[in-house]
Amino acid sequence: MNTTVTAALAVGALVVLVAAVALRLADRIGLPSLLLYLALGVALGESGVGVEFEDVALTQTLGVAALVVILAEGGLTTRWADVRRAVGPGIALSTLGVVVSIGVVAVVAVWLLDYSWPFALLVGAVVTSTDAAAVFSTLRRLPLPRRMVAALELESGLNDAPVILLVLALSEQLTGGHAHPWYLVLAEVLGELAGGAVVGVGLGFGGAWLLRRAALPLVGFYPLATVALCVLAFSSADLLHTSGFVAVYLCGLVLGNAALPHRAGTIGFAEGLASLAQIGLFVLLGLLVSPSRLSEALLPALLIGGVLLLLARPLSVAVSLAPFRMPASQQLFVSWAGLRGAVPIVLATFPVAAQVPGATRVFDTVFVLVVVFTLVQGWSLPTVARWLRLATPVTPTDIDVESAPLDELGAELMQLRVPETSRLHGVYLPELRLPENASVVLVVRGGQPFVPDRSTRLMRGDQALLVTTRGSRLEAERRLRAVSRGGRLATWRGEDGAPSETD
Repeated sequence: MNTTVTAALAVGALVVLVAAVALRLADRIGLPSLLLYLALGVALGESGVGVEFEDVALTQTLGVAALVVILAEGGLTTRWADVRRAVGPGIALSTLGVVVSIGVVAVVAVWLLDYSWPFALLVGAVVTSTDAAAVFSTLRRLPLPRRMVAALELESGLNDAPVILLVLALSEQLTGGHAHPWYLVLAEVLGELAGGAVVGVGLGFGGAWLLRRAALPLVGFYPLATVALCVLAFSSADLLHTSGFVAVYLCGLVLGNAALPHRAGTIGFAEGLASLAQIGLFVLLGLLVSPSRLSEALLPALLIGGVLLLLARPLSVAVSLAPFRMPASQQLFVSWAGLRGAVPIVLATFPVAAQVPGATRVFDTVFVLVVVFTLVQGWSLPTVARWLRLATPVTPTDIDVESAPLDELGAELMQLRVPETSRLHGVYLPELRLPENASVVLVVRGGQPFVPDRSTRLMRGDQALLVTTRGSRLEAERRLRAVSRGGRLATWRGEDGAPSETD
C-alpha cells in the first residue's frame, strides 16, 4: 500500500473526528462551526503543522463540488409548506438585493479605497452572496417565524448563481477580455437562472416519479440515488450553459417534498454528506490562506464588512421586501442575518485562478471579513431575535426516525418542548384541540416517560412526542403555537379569522 495514500487517509479521518468534536463544542458555546473548521485548516497549514497548499484551481473545483452537495441538502431539508409564502421575498433578495448590495459596496470601495470601478464591482460581487451552509445550520436552531426563515433560506440557496456569473464576467473584463454591455450581461444572467430552474424542477419531478416506481435492491440505494439526481441536475444544467446551482437546489427542493420511499433515511444521509462537505471545504480554505498576509487585509475587510452589514445589506433588504409587507422587525432581522461563509471565500478563488491583478488581496480581505463578521453575527442572532421579539415560544421540530409504517401511513413524528414562559403550562391535552389525525403519544417529565390520557396536563419542562398525518402537520403546529402564546382560549385562522401563528 502506498504510504502517502495511507497517511492522507489517516489525516483525513483525524480531521473529520476533530471537526465532529469541534461541532459539539461550537453548539455549546454558540459559535458558528465554520469558524472552527477554518481554524483547523489554518492550524494544519504553513503557519501551523506546516502543510504547504497553494493549489487555487483545485480548491475552486473542490469548493464548487462541496457547494453542490450543501445546496442539495438544503433543498432536500426545506419544506415547501414553509417556503411557498416566501418565494417572492426569497427571489427578490437573491436578485434585486444582490444588485443593490454590489452597487453600494462598489461605491464605497471606489470612494474610500480608491479602487477602479470594475475592481470595486468585483469585490462587491464576491462579498454579497450569503452562505447556504451558514444560514441553514444557524437559523434552523432558532425558534423564528417560518416565513422569514424560509425567505433567508431561499435567498442563500438561489443567490450563488447570479453572483458567480457576475464574478466570472468581471474577472474576464479585468484580465483584458471583451467587456459586454451591462444589458447583455443581465440578459445572460436571467436566461441562465430561468434555464437552471427548468432543469432542476424537471429532473426533480422526473426523479421522484422514478424513485417511487423503482424497486431498488437495497434500502441504502435510495439516499444515494436521490443525491445523485441532485448532482445530475447541476451537471446537466451546467452543460446546457444554464445555472447549475439553481438547478441543484430546486431539484433537491422537489425531491425533498415528494413522497419518496425511506425519506427519513435519505434526509439523514444528505445531512451527513453535507456536513462532510462543509468540513472538507472550510478546512481546505483554511489551508489555502497565508496568515502572514492577513494583517494587511484587516482594515479593508473591516471597512467593506461594516458597509455591507450596516448600509448595503439593510438597504438591499428594504428595497427587495418593500412589496411584500414584511414587518419592520423581521426586515431588521433579515438585514442582520445575511451570514457570509464559504461561498464568498470560494468566489474569491475565481479571480485568483483567472490571474486578475490584485486578486490575492481580494481573497485575503474576504477571508478576514468572513471570520470577523460571522463571529459577530452568528453569536448575536439569538440576542437580536429576542430584542426584536421574534423568537416564538414553542416550535415543534422534526426528529429523524426511519420507520416503514410511518412512511406507509403518510405520518410524521414531531418533538415538542414546553418552555418556562409558555402558556402551554397547565393545559389539558384535549384543550389543545389538535386535528383529529394528530395526537400526543408520549410525554417525558423529569426524565420519566409515560403515555398520556385525556386527564394529562402539560407542565413546564415537559417534552412530548406527537404523531400527525402530513396533511395535518401545519394545522397542529399552528394550534400549538397559538395555545403557547394565548393559553387554552387561544384562536387561530380557520375558527374566527385570527392571524396564523406562522406568519
